Formats: sequence, structure tokens, C-alpha cells
Amino acid sequence: MPYKLSATLLSHTSDVRAVASPSDNLILSASRDSSAISWSRVSSSSFAPASILRAGSKFVNAVAYLPPTPRAPRGCMVVGGQDMVVNIFALDSSNKDDPEYTLVGHSDNVCTLNVGPEGTIISGSWDKTAKVWKNFTLQYDLRGHGQSVWSVLAISETEFLTASADKTIKFWDQHKAIRTYEGHRDAVRGLALVPDIGFASCSNDSEVRVWTMEGDTVYSLTGHTSFVYSLSVLPNGDLVSAGEDRSVRVWRDGECSQVLVHPAISVWTVSTMPNGDIVSGCSDGVIRVFSESEERWANSADLKAFEDQVSRQSLPSQQVGDVKKSNLPGHEALAVPGRKAGEVKMVRNGDVVEAHQWDSSSSSWQKIGEVVDAVGSSRKQLYNGKEYDYVFDVDIQEGAPPLKLPVNVSENPYLAAQRFLEQNDLSLSYLDQVVKFIEQNTAGIKLGDDSNYTDPYTGTTRYQPPVRSHADAASSPYMDPYTGANRYTASRASAPPESRTLKIIPYSKPLSFKQANIPAMQAKMYQFDEALRSEMSTETLAMHPEELKMIEEAFTYLVQASSQSSSPSTTLSWAHAETITQILDRWPMSQRFPVLDLCRLIMAYPLNAPATPGSREKLFDYLFKACDWTSVTLERKPMTKTQETSVLLLFRTIANSLLEETPLHNGQWVTQVFKALSQASQLLLTRTQKVALASILFNFSCIGLKGSVPADARALHLSLISQLLRSQNDDPEAAYRTCVALGNVLYATKSLKVPLDIQSSQLTDIKNALGAIKSAFPDQRIADVYMDIVALV
Repeated sequence: MPYKLSATLLSHTSDVRAVASPSDNLILSASRDSSAISWSRVSSSSFAPASILRAGSKFVNAVAYLPPTPRAPRGCMVVGGQDMVVNIFALDSSNKDDPEYTLVGHSDNVCTLNVGPEGTIISGSWDKTAKVWKNFTLQYDLRGHGQSVWSVLAISETEFLTASADKTIKFWDQHKAIRTYEGHRDAVRGLALVPDIGFASCSNDSEVRVWTMEGDTVYSLTGHTSFVYSLSVLPNGDLVSAGEDRSVRVWRDGECSQVLVHPAISVWTVSTMPNGDIVSGCSDGVIRVFSESEERWANSADLKAFEDQVSRQSLPSQQVGDVKKSNLPGHEALAVPGRKAGEVKMVRNGDVVEAHQWDSSSSSWQKIGEVVDAVGSSRKQLYNGKEYDYVFDVDIQEGAPPLKLPVNVSENPYLAAQRFLEQNDLSLSYLDQVVKFIEQNTAGIKLGDDSNYTDPYTGTTRYQPPVRSHADAASSPYMDPYTGANRYTASRASAPPESRTLKIIPYSKPLSFKQANIPAMQAKMYQFDEALRSEMSTETLAMHPEELKMIEEAFTYLVQASSQSSSPSTTLSWAHAETITQILDRWPMSQRFPVLDLCRLIMAYPLNAPATPGSREKLFDYLFKACDWTSVTLERKPMTKTQETSVLLLFRTIANSLLEETPLHNGQWVTQVFKALSQASQLLLTRTQKVALASILFNFSCIGLKGSVPADARALHLSLISQLLRSQNDDPEAAYRTCVALGNVLYATKSLKVPLDIQSSQLTDIKNALGAIKSAFPDQRIADVYMDIVALV
């Protein structure tokens, strides 16, 4: 009998990325809607949710079943996702929010899980590793793949298989890679054990391969027309595969015996039941069960409705992702002039879709790239081992190979554009042009919701800006790719009569760095603390009970303060900040970054108890030492990746310490900080560090607009502005913030009648640097602030 629809499971609100079916009456599912669901059979052709678990704060991408134990008689659901942890929920527990266990160790998205015969858990991640967990503790760390680990299998308690975006499969005995299987031409996405033979694998190369454990290819199965994501094996030994071509395929004796077409582009996952039924999960958020057994088929009305749904979803063969070539004009459309500079038009050139941009200066269309397999939100592309909604090919110059521009609909287009320019060593002056290209070629898709991104070093999430009115957008179209802040157009300090025509200056609202994934930060800090505590040689470095209490209070406050739905039930004091200095003083350099990140957040909020004399000076002394600042200032050596992150967090902490609520008192701590900063070579700083440093200078200039600041701090501040201006040749945002800081200083000298303590040679250097910046960056906002400064000088 053929397979036909048996049941349709509706509850998820986004893509179903993983399913498991350990028994005929139980299905487990994980979804991008941040939930995992346990489904129980209620009739021969229907299932109902038994438990809906809040399995994570972001996408949940993997699920597996842990067999029953005395503590969990119905077994456990094991889930993983973008939270970078593996959570274990008891299926018979009434608590749907808190897992029984949380396994911490991965540093990126957990995308695959499997459970061995005796309950050993193996997880795979975008961090290029697989990890084996025994009794809920890490037993083996499997390192050796060059890209993301997309699939894992536990063959026994000590033998494992891993498949990777690096196109290889590895066989492991404990933590040692014994054998590497090569043959796939693209990322390997799925694995399944094949009894009496070995195992099967599937890949983005659209092939399914069956291997012996010794590494011989038994046969290859071809038929899928796009990526193959998932594999399972039926009780009779037949293979089942699922892929991007909207299909589940059943393979018998090396041939495709049936194709089950789905009304969704991506069939992300497939599983098989002991009774031979097939379970699939798709991009439409629906789980479907198919059966060979007529008594488990859906009723005739449901079967007809499913067939009609599939028919309506059929796509024309000429459609490439979200770009219908048949609807695009040819090159003749380029004979019509553009309506405005920067307008992008897509045209058909044979089988190629080209993007052209109108250049008003030459009154012509300029080719800015070729759109290759720009697949859109209904389908994913793999690039460097990670999934993206769009991957564009962009031609930069004749004769040179095109550059890949990967874009996700869940990220700020400015961030995607900046990443593309930095990775390809292109000038950031092209930032706006690339952003326009992205926005034009992803028309109809909402961009800019980047709440699902996690910084791999700090665990922080990017800022999701508030919705702005059309009036706001017209006056401030720019969104800062680092903080999400708008261009400086908010309310200004009162202006003297002669400067009413200034466009940018003064600007008095400081910038903060408050964005964070607080649970991930907390988990990382506790993970490092536990690692120190578990080693005899480092156990004295771990947090003391009173420190743990203070850190717990700090995280509780931050979670509540960052929530829009509740007010903090606790307060922060300088005792919390001093606890951080004690921990920083003990912890190894490589483990300090979550502590620094916590300090960054604490300093962005008012501290209840006033600082005792010297407290701020002591805090920043510890922070600079925690970053090994002397190696930056004295030895002038390039920073390690760990140090880069630490210094960036230090700069953001200082910026957060210079907000509107910050009391300067005698300003001694500011002078101390500025002296330390002035010792560093600006040339050693990364672009993101320069933006953070420019934010420090800008925030202090905002304080200067409101009243007098200590003379020593003011002189050092102006000197730092001069240094940073002279080194600004690679980042327009850092240059812009520094220029606004200078403009605020000049404005304050006039409005507050404060003398500008500057030598003529320093003023000449500043003027030369400003001219160089204006020439280097054609941004209109930089031209505007330049003219404001010239008027003030």
C-alpha cells in the first residue's frame, strides 16, 4: 500500500526544525517558535499536545528522546537551539518552563541531538564541535571539523558519527577521530544507522549515500532536486529522506519508491515510528504523519483537502526562490532613466538576474551585482556552514570572481552590509549603497529584527530598535549598526542666537550600550565558575557564597530592568560593582569576558548607594588591569581575540558610566580613565573598539553641554578627540561620533563661555584631520557636522 496522510498536527507557529517518534503513540517536535511539544496519540489518525514546553528564548532546532528512568517514568525530551545550551525536560513533570538539567558548553547554535542506547547524549553545534554528555556531564569534546556540525549519531557509549558543513563525516572512538569519510560535494546535513550495512548520509549536494563503517560507499541515491536535510530508517530497512524540494522520499532497494510532496518549501526533518509510519516537520509549522496502513489513513475529506493544498502550492519551474524570472524585464528596461540616485532595478539577462543601480552623476545604470539563487524567506542557503535566507553574488570588478553577500531577514541590513564590507576589505563608504541593494532585493521581507542573534564572544544580543513614526524616519533614516541608536537628531541643548542654523550641533543625548542576552551571560559566568571550582588547582578562584549572592541579585535586577513589563524588585549598589572587581582580580584572562559584560550593564543603571571616595577610581583600575591594558599601551602588541573582546567591553563600560545620571563629583575618575586611554595607540584598535571609544568621547561632550567639567578632564578629552580624529580613515561611524563630540566641545565653549584650552598646533592638526575625514567619507551627515564645526571655529 502507498503512504498517505494519516494525521496533521497543528500547534507550532513557525518552522518545525526537528521531530522524533520513539513510539507509535509519542511524537516530539522542536520549532523556531521557541517551543517544544510532546504529542500523544488520541486515535488511529490524530494526535494532541500532551506538553508544550517553553524550551528556549530563541529558535529551538533539535530534539531527541531520553528513555524512562525512575526519576522520569515517561522519559525526557532533550532540546537544543540558539540559546547554545541543551535542556532536558521530564515528560511527566508539571513544570513546563524549567528544565531538569541544562548542559552548558557550546558557544553557538545547537543544531543536532542524538541519544545513545544507554542514554548518552551527543550534541552538535555551529561552533564546529560535537559534545558527548554522560549522566548530564560533559564526557567527550569532539573537535576536528572545520565548519558547523550538522548531524550526530551515538553508535554506542564510546563510538560516534558526526557530519559537518565541511563536507565530511567523522567516526570517533571516545574523543579521538578514527576515520574521515569523504565523498559529498557539499555540507552533510543528516545521518542514520542502516542495520547490517553501516550508515546513510544526506547532503546539500542533493544526494543520499549509504556507507560501510569502513568507509566504502555502497550506493548513492539521487532524485532530490535540492538540499537533503534529514534521514530516517524504516523498520523494514527502507530509507526515508526529506529536503528543500518540498518532498519526503521513500527509498527501497536503491530506488525511490514514493514521493510525498508537501505544501511547504522546506521539509526540515523526518522521523519513522516503530509501526512504519513517517513523521515530517516543515517550514509551514505543520507536523504530518503518513502511513501505509489503510486503517490509519485520514478520512477522505482530509485527504482531498491535503491534495488540494499541495496542488495550490505548486511553483512555476521558472521561479528562482523569490525572484520570478518570467516577470522581470530584459535589458531594454535600462533604456528608461531612473527616478532617483540609488534606485535599484532587477533585469533578466538570459538565465541570469542582474541588479543595476541608477547613477545620477553619469545618468546611467551601473551593474552592482548578479542575484544568484536568492532564495528568500521560504528557503535557506548554506554559506560557510551557516544558514542564510539570501546569498547574493556581487560582482565588484571585471575579471574578478564575485563576492558572496549572505543576508538573514532577522538581522539589521546595516550589520549585514558592514560584515560583507569588512570580510572583503572594502571601504565602509559603500555601506549605504550595499544596504540599499539588500533592501531592494529583499523587498517584501521585514528586515532589521535581529533579536535572534547572539554575539559569540559576549553572549549579548543585538538591539531591536523601537518602531518609529514616518516623521521620525524622514528626519533620521540612519540606524547605528552597533547600538541601534538613531542618527543624532533628538532634542538639543539651548543654542546661542548666532548658531541657530547649525544642522547637527549641539547634540546632548548620550549613547548607551544596554543590549544583552542576560540569561546567556549568566549561564556563561556560572559555567566558568563551575569549571574553576571543579579543578583542585583553581577552586580557590571560584566565587565565594557572598559573591554568588551579589551576582545573583545583579542578574535579577538586570532581567527586570530590561523587561518592559515589570519594575525591578531589587536595587543595585556599589557593593555589586565592587564584587565584580574582586572576581576580575582572581579569574583568568580567558574567562573574564562575562564578568566584564556584567559590569558594562551594571554601570548603565543608577546605583542606589553612593560610591565611597575612590570607588570609581578603584573600579576602573581593576577593569584596565583585567584587559591587560599595559600590553596595549607599553608593548604596543596586536591584541589577541580574547583581549579584543575585553577591551571592547571596557570601552562600552566607560561609555555607560558617562550617561546623564552619572555624577562627576571632582572628576578624578574621569581624568584617570582619560589618561589611561590616551596612552593607547589608536592604530591598534579595531573598528568596533573605535566606535566604542568615540562613544565615550561623545558621551562626555554631552555632559559638558550641561555645565562645567573639571579642567584636567576637559583637556585630556580634547586631546583624545584629536588623536582619534587623526586615526579615522576606516570607519565613518566612529569618525562621525568623534566629530559630534568635537562640535559639542566647541559649542560649550561659546554657550557656557568656557575658554578652549588648545594650542595653535593642536588646532591645526584637528582642522587637517577634519578635512581628511570629509574627503574620506562622502556621507552627508559627516559633511553637515564638518560645516557646523567650521562655523563654530
